Amino acid sequence: MFYEPAKNDHGLPHSPLKAIIAPRPIGWISSLSPEGVANLAPYSFFNMIGDDPALVMFSSTSRKDSVANVEATGEFVCSLAIAGLIDEVNVSSAAVPPDVSEFDLTGLAKAPSRLVKPPRVAAAPAALECVHVETIQLKGRDGRKADQYMVIGEVVGVFIDDAAIVDGRFDAARVQSLARCGYLDYSAIEHLVERPRPSRASLPGMVEALRAKRAAE
Repeated sequence: MFYEPAKNDHGLPHSPLKAIIAPRPIGWISSLSPEGVANLAPYSFFNMIGDDPALVMFSSTSRKDSVANVEATGEFVCSLAIAGLIDEVNVSSAAVPPDVSEFDLTGLAKAPSRLVKPPRVAAAPAALECVHVETIQLKGRDGRKADQYMVIGEVVGVFIDDAAIVDGRFDAARVQSLARCGYLDYSAIEHLVERPRPSRASLPGMVEALRAKRAAE
């Protein structure tokens, strides 16, 4: 099949696009309102977009509380969503009034951050403390501005639970990092597969191994 997203002419019960672009990491964004209310919301339009400086982004359809809070206060935290907290992640996605804290709604405990004011999720094995860099209102190829806002932040501090470090490395499979798929589906990392990156010396052997693999299929 083939379809054009702008025309939404796929003929299926639900759009398959977000199921194709999956799994997507979840930015579990905590922020503080100017009145001091702790907001918590998961965003699957989220990723790291640079490492020097360390930059992350989350994108919101409509100017939700997270966007408004970050712009007003200049700070936010990305707590790591994990399989053991899937129900809390899901409930924290509810549309509730700005004066309702999703920490209270879910019963999640808050932990203080080191360098920013918004708290992190205490039960999360890792969290990124971020300072707001800019918000970009997204637009399509025709230049028309969309009701979508990409918030970019610089990571100024990283919290990691010591239990998540195995042999000197953060073990995403051990903590079962949670990802968003299409529809109502989630996925958890349960095992990792390692591949060394090609170098000038190793590339010929890797290419030959690929050719042998294809020939055997």
